[in-house]
Amino acid sequence: MIRTESLTKFYGSRCAVRNLDLEIADHEIVGFLGRNGTGKTTTLRMLAGLLAPSSGRIHIDGREMDADNAPQVRWRIGFLPQRPPLYDDMTVRGFLHFAAQLRGVDDGVEARVDEVLEMVDVRDYENERITSLSDGYRQRVGIGQAVIHDPALVILDEPTSQLDPAQLKEMRAIIRRLKDQHTVLLSSHNLPEISQTCDRLLVIHDGELKASGPEDELRGHMGGRPRLQIAVTGDRSLVDQTIAQLRSQDVLTESEVTVVHGQLQIDATLARDEPHVVARAVVEAGLALHRLQPLESELESVFLMLTGEKQ
Repeated sequence: MIRTESLTKFYGSRCAVRNLDLEIADHEIVGFLGRNGTGKTTTLRMLAGLLAPSSGRIHIDGREMDADNAPQVRWRIGFLPQRPPLYDDMTVRGFLHFAAQLRGVDDGVEARVDEVLEMVDVRDYENERITSLSDGYRQRVGIGQAVIHDPALVILDEPTSQLDPAQLKEMRAIIRRLKDQHTVLLSSHNLPEISQTCDRLLVIHDGELKASGPEDELRGHMGGRPRLQIAVTGDRSLVDQTIAQLRSQDVLTESEVTVVHGQLQIDATLARDEPHVVARAVVEAGLALHRLQPLESELESVFLMLTGEKQ
């Protein structure tokens, strides 16, 4: 669905994207990760046909996006920018009808609007003015305008920003439904959310692609391991014995014990993703287990290593 060759973009003398080679297959949901200012939005805008590259080539759905056929290629793309392009004084249905006309949907406009209202789950609000909608429903309408013309490729720039946990869950389900009919490329700073939503991840840093693949593959390639924080009470010698036992069983690789608010706090790195083994060993040692939680998500660990945030 997407193939780029040495895609490069300069702003004056500053290189925002450098020699980017991407390949994304049909009906994938791919997450695009990177810190602010690393070239994510610039790349998405070039792929959407809204920004001309300085050099390199872009192929969308088997067609090269160049000066001659860019309008035809853009018709195959739906784009949701960080700020949804909505008209607040219009109703939801009226806006989607308007967006369909702009995108050249001539036949069966009302039927297509009905279909999209169901797809993004805003049927109950179709006659409400957009200005009255919450951030979550505004994002849904934004996705609706991106898919109204049934594009092959849907590009979503930060679709889960400013959403509460309930809205995040609903948005994840909507994005997953898009996979049945579209290829989806989305960027996000919500790392746990993007991990649950996407089939594959792309990590960009300083305008260059640093890694590509499923989260497990990236973690294995970079040596990233899950980390836990365990809070217990009991004899310190039992804690040391339990840690030694887990090390000998190749369950833990690193650990540090501190005293926090009268509890013994263990920050540990797992050799394999088996936190239940740690919990069982703590309890069987006669220690009182108060808390066991991830120190950081596995994706966060991989992301920080790939973008040079820590050694």
